[in-house]
Amino acid sequence: MKKIVFSLSVFVIAGMIASCSGNKKEAAPAEEAPAQTVEIVVPEKIIGADTIPAYTIMERPQVDLSKFKTDADGYIVLFDGTSLEGWRGYNKDTVPGKWTIEDGAIKFTGAGTGEAQSIDGGDLIFAHKFKNFELSIDWKVAKGSNSGIIYLAQEIKDQHIYISAPESQILDNENHLDAKLGKDGNRKSSSLYDMIPAKPQNSKPFGEWNNTTITVFKGTVLHAQNGENVLEYHLWTPEWTELLQASKFSLDKWPLAFDLLNNCGGENHEGYFGLQDHQDDVWFKNIRIKILD
Repeated sequence: MKKIVFSLSVFVIAGMIASCSGNKKEAAPAEEAPAQTVEIVVPEKIIGADTIPAYTIMERPQVDLSKFKTDADGYIVLFDGTSLEGWRGYNKDTVPGKWTIEDGAIKFTGAGTGEAQSIDGGDLIFAHKFKNFELSIDWKVAKGSNSGIIYLAQEIKDQHIYISAPESQILDNENHLDAKLGKDGNRKSSSLYDMIPAKPQNSKPFGEWNNTTITVFKGTVLHAQNGENVLEYHLWTPEWTELLQASKFSLDKWPLAFDLLNNCGGENHEGYFGLQDHQDDVWFKNIRIKILD
C-alpha cells in the first residue's frame, strides 16, 4: 500500500468578503496556487528471500509542453541553445550550478571524482514525464569522460536517477575504464548500460559530436547512434527481468534497483528523462522529442 504524505495542489481565495464594520468588497475570483510536491511512501516488501526496502517517490509539478516550440519535423524543442527553461536538478527545484550553457550547448563541468556528486552538481532532468516518444540528443565528451541519458525515471528521494530507469551510456570508449568492464561491451556508448551492448559500436572520439536517438513505444525500446540502430529490447517482459537479473541491478545484488527498474515508468509507464552527472565534462545540444502517443 502506498501512503500519500502531501496533497497535490491547494486553492486560495484572493478576496475578502466583508469587514466587521459592515463595509463589503466583492470577492476576487479563486486562483489556483502552484501545485505542490507529493511524497508517496512505498513500504518495505518481500520478494522471495529478498527484502525491498521502503522508499519515497517525489511527485513534483511538471512543465507545460505547449510553451515549447515544435519544429518542422514535429519534434518539441526542449533546449533552444540559450535557456534552461523547463529543466531542473533531479530531486531539486532548481538547476545545479555545474550545469551551464556554453556555445549553445548544455555543459556539465566535472571534477573528475566519478559518481561522488558535489553539492552544486547532480543529475539534470527535463521536468515533464513522457510515455511513448522519440528523443534525439547530440552529445560530446571530454577525454576520459562518462555520462548517460536516462529515461522513464521516477524521482526517488535520496537516490540517484539511474536507480529507477534504463540508461543509454555516454562514454569515451577509448579512454574510460568502463568500456572494458561489463560484458561484451555493454558499457560502451549508446549501450543499455550493463545489459545490452550497442552494435555496431560507431561512436566518434572525444571532442566530436555524436547523436543518440531513443525510441520508446508501448514497451519496445530502440537505441540509435549516429544514424544507425544499435539495439532493441522490450520492457515489462520476462526478457527484461532476465536482463536485470544478469546485471549489477539483480534482485540479490541491489533489491531496490531491481524492483524499480523491473517496473520502470511506474504504474503509468511514463517518466522523466535526464542527463547524468558522473563528474566528467560533457556537452549536450539539439535536444528534442516527438510524442508518439
